[in-house]
Amino acid sequence: MNILVTGGNGFIGSHIVDRLVKEGHNVSVIDNLSSESSHEHYYNDNAFYYKNCITEYETMRNITKDVDIIYHLAAEARIQPALKNPLLALKTNVQGTTNILQWARENGVKRIVYSSTSSAYGRKNKLPLSEDMPNDCLNPYSVTKTAGEEMCKMYTNLFNLETVTLRYFNVYGDRQPLRGQYAPVVGLFLRQKNDEEPMTIVGDGEQRRDFTHIDDIVEANIRAGDLENQDVVGETINVGTGSNWSINDIAEMIGGETKSIANRPGESRETLASTDKLKRLLNMNPVSKLESYILDNL
Repeated sequence: MNILVTGGNGFIGSHIVDRLVKEGHNVSVIDNLSSESSHEHYYNDNAFYYKNCITEYETMRNITKDVDIIYHLAAEARIQPALKNPLLALKTNVQGTTNILQWARENGVKRIVYSSTSSAYGRKNKLPLSEDMPNDCLNPYSVTKTAGEEMCKMYTNLFNLETVTLRYFNVYGDRQPLRGQYAPVVGLFLRQKNDEEPMTIVGDGEQRRDFTHIDDIVEANIRAGDLENQDVVGETINVGTGSNWSINDIAEMIGGETKSIANRPGESRETLASTDKLKRLLNMNPVSKLESYILDNL
């Protein structure tokens, strides 16, 4: 098939590109290479790359011609940067996503798999977090990403465009962003340990997260893109493990000096995925690989 991956030079997107190429698909990538936390951009010699932004509607319209599936990962993808620049988050995550959907509608794309976020659940929902719970958006990032979810549902319901939304919990693994204070915690702590710096723990460190390995994220995307599976169309599906760890737990696993930094606004206290829909609709049952991953990378 002809497949387009937006944000395909980044951490998650590049892994999806590699998997799709390995399976023999014709893969194109749109990425403007703007991620501040990525220390490197990743390329596959057998994919075709466009250095463009998904907000450039007329420039990018023709790229979706003859495309069968779009994996849409391009986004302003961190909570704290979105707090600093809500307008950019709005432009990229809402307008950019709507552009993708409209291109797909005009050009007969069969399905869009949309990457969303567990930050949609906020603080008021009780654990485990299930897809039928109300949104509790605490920051511009989660507001704009859930707006993208709603646009996907609308295009499915109104225009019969097949969409699937995957809500990622905290993703870690090879190629994870390492740069800046807002890089994901597993990669950040491992880098700080390697550089003989203290690990920076936000607040009391008792925040708990459902840490999900990149391999499970990629597998969920591939299965969500299976055109034979019509049960997933219009659905929102958590991609997590159903177990969680505190930030202090991560620091203990790695070992070494720590220092506390100030609490951050707009973040949830705990996440823990309900994996019922993941098991039922995608036939997946991810388990935590966190301890073994950390041991292998010390």
